[in-house]
Amino acid sequence: MSIIQNYINIKNEIKNLNPNTKLIVVSKSQDIERIKILLDYGHLDFGENKIQEAIVKWSTLLSNYKNINLHLIGKLQSNKAKDAFNIFNFIHTLDNEKLAKILSNLEEVNNKKINYFVQVNIGDEPQKNGIIKSKVSDFIKYCKFDLKLNILGLMCLPPINENPDLYFKKLKEFAINNKLKDLSMGMSADYKAAATLGATYLRIGTSIFGKRSNQF
Repeated sequence: MSIIQNYINIKNEIKNLNPNTKLIVVSKSQDIERIKILLDYGHLDFGENKIQEAIVKWSTLLSNYKNINLHLIGKLQSNKAKDAFNIFNFIHTLDNEKLAKILSNLEEVNNKKINYFVQVNIGDEPQKNGIIKSKVSDFIKYCKFDLKLNILGLMCLPPINENPDLYFKKLKEFAINNKLKDLSMGMSADYKAAATLGATYLRIGTSIFGKRSNQF
């Protein structure tokens, strides 16, 4: 099946599950020509994991296509914060105070605001990034009120090989308790559950593009 047909099928499925859910097409490891198929079709929201790959792929594309929303969905190291700030409109992986301070300073110096999701370690997994659950509310308040960051919502990666529903429900509960409206949750393997349980942003790549390219 073609990329466009996969895309149309996914979009229709999402609309039926939750009309308030937006689709981020995950373009990591995909070559530019495959991405352009969706750009030419009119899709505007794309997700990347790696800063350098995003710069290589998107610098020209952002000049040639207007109104693109580029989402960082991979780990952001502090030393890459400036590069990320310059190319991404949305950062879904804000997970520590040092990084939050750097981004706040970049906003002030550049007189520019971007959008953020706080990543929550929803499954208490030591190998994963994210704010631990007991610190989520304090971290959100610090980012919103002390640093004046535009925190849209929360993001999570549920534990692999477990039913994600419990974790999606817990993330939604955290969002409601902290008066946040957006939830970045759900990927190719679990997007149906995520959309049903209130995701406002889904991050889907493989179900649209198929197997990843080896270019990057």
